[in-house]
Amino acid sequence: MSRKPAYRKEFFDREYGAKEAYSRLWRYARRYRLRIAVGILSGVCTAFTLVPFFQVVQPALTSVERRGVSQAQLEGSASPEKPEGSVSQEAPVAAKSNAAEKKAKGILKEYSKIKAFAARFGVELQSEDDALGLPLLVAVIVVVPLVALLRCLLVFLNHYCLAWAGMKTVRDVQCDLMRRVQAQSMQFHGRIDVGQVMSRCTSDPQQIRSVMQHVMQELAQAPFEIAVSAGFIVWTAVKNDMLPTLGMIAIGFPMFMAPIMFLSRRIRKWSKKALERLSLVGSRIHEVLTCIKAVKAYDTEEYESERYASANDQTLKATLRALRWGLLVGPAVETVGIFLLCGFMVWCWAAGVKLSTIVPMLAPLLLIYRPLKQLSKLQMQIEQGRAALARIWSVMDVDMRLPEDPAAPEKKSFDDSIVFENVVFRYDTADRNALDGVSFTVPRGKVVAVVGGTGSGKSTAGSLLARFFDPASGRITMDGRDLRSLRISDLRRLVGVVQQETLLFNDTIEANIRYGSPDATHEQVVAAAKLANAHDFIVSQSEGYSRLCGEKGFALSGGERQRIAIARAILRNPPILILDEATSALDTVTEKLVQDAIDRLMKDRTSFIIAHRLSTIRNADEILVMRDGRIEERGTHESLYVAGGAYRRLCDMQNRR
Repeated sequence: MSRKPAYRKEFFDREYGAKEAYSRLWRYARRYRLRIAVGILSGVCTAFTLVPFFQVVQPALTSVERRGVSQAQLEGSASPEKPEGSVSQEAPVAAKSNAAEKKAKGILKEYSKIKAFAARFGVELQSEDDALGLPLLVAVIVVVPLVALLRCLLVFLNHYCLAWAGMKTVRDVQCDLMRRVQAQSMQFHGRIDVGQVMSRCTSDPQQIRSVMQHVMQELAQAPFEIAVSAGFIVWTAVKNDMLPTLGMIAIGFPMFMAPIMFLSRRIRKWSKKALERLSLVGSRIHEVLTCIKAVKAYDTEEYESERYASANDQTLKATLRALRWGLLVGPAVETVGIFLLCGFMVWCWAAGVKLSTIVPMLAPLLLIYRPLKQLSKLQMQIEQGRAALARIWSVMDVDMRLPEDPAAPEKKSFDDSIVFENVVFRYDTADRNALDGVSFTVPRGKVVAVVGGTGSGKSTAGSLLARFFDPASGRITMDGRDLRSLRISDLRRLVGVVQQETLLFNDTIEANIRYGSPDATHEQVVAAAKLANAHDFIVSQSEGYSRLCGEKGFALSGGERQRIAIARAILRNPPILILDEATSALDTVTEKLVQDAIDRLMKDRTSFIIAHRLSTIRNADEILVMRDGRIEERGTHESLYVAGGAYRRLCDMQNRR
């Protein structure tokens, strides 16, 4: 029975390049650019703390070589004199020693200048016997901890500021995403997979947070550590006349990036698949919990568990594939670096480059390895972030919102009539029109009912009146103004809807009644509940109006949910009502209670009733009988019944039940 769930690509999905994806993210992040700048500047400053370390390497090594040369000279002076005319075998050694001595004298000359400068301020770097001076020792004890504390502060600022900016940016993206999804028309909501859109609104933005918080922390520090190290290498090469060696480094260095370039496409591909399959898991959870009654009724818990396990397996496989490619980057960069270092050492040996000259260049080269390795690890997160951004921007870029003129004049009241003028409408996924040339009028204060079989178009007419959709052709007017020329907020205040399937929020009964009327008092809520025949069952429970309704109101019966919805509409007090088969699913006793509440609700209001039970619309001012999207008959109950057409057949069919 189990079948493998497949990811369904949404109709609005498209690909985004890295530049487009991240430049759009920057539009959100730039409002926090001051914090980002502080974080980046802190990372840059930590990189420059490497310079003192680089500076002391070559003088120390040269000092060792100088002492070795001096010792050799002393031994040479103590050796017996050579016979006259003999050829000295130590001439080449002496030449090399002279060169080393010359370089050492240059370094000592620089050191003497530093000593003289320090002496002006009373600081003796060395004692008379060349031992470490007490002032220098004190300076080291004081300065080194201060530098360590400064570095600690800089690292904290780097991490905190960028994490703060990342979280704020993610919050803004999520809020805009939610706002965008809610603004779409019902055509959009009728086509999407809710579980997958939920994943895009919750899970995907967390990938952005990872990019902003962790990736930027490293990007703010690692590139500058690389730049400082590379700058010192160039400076050392120029100073020591080692341009050929610098050329070898410049040729080999780009090879560090080869594994990253090779693996990045595979990481992006499987990261995207992992996100897609993760959204499939969310979709399965949403569907099962939404349709839990059907799952229980048909005893399909095991079947749904197998489907959920299958979706999880697919997600795991894609995630592991992305992880494998990502984990390869670090070792690959490390291996390439080792081979390049070995090759460089062989070349230096062949060229006769001295140790004291090589090591000052090797130290920053080795330190470059750490930030390079960090950058290679970040490649996986960057590609995952790009895949998540593509899914988010796809939702943000789809535009199925109903058009609205923000400069439209305000409309506060309903004064005359609502008119359907040759209205045609078709759903995006349908192959025929749901409404086909429908025309009728709903005068102010009158009751117009629509009846017909399933798929006749009666509910679609109500949805168009509430402007959940717009007609493909024709128009709907209110007091002579096209609904499309009204501000949607004005129209929503004038029209109230009570649907057949009443969905309540997982909140208290009072909060559900007050929904849409946040300024209503408790007394007004109670008064509305009494008019809706809901007060008695509410206060019969100990929690009263504080009782939780449960998910979608499942803690209440169908009749109780309907009366809560009617109380909500009474409290809202709109002049126009749309009642979409509000009593069709109720038993006889409950229907009587709900119908009484509806009669009170309809008093002194213009009502558009979509009816299933014809007994509830006998007193309507006009009844429209629809079939296949067209109005087949119209008139009062008496006139239509006497005519003996489709309406009478519907009445007789219900009376025989």
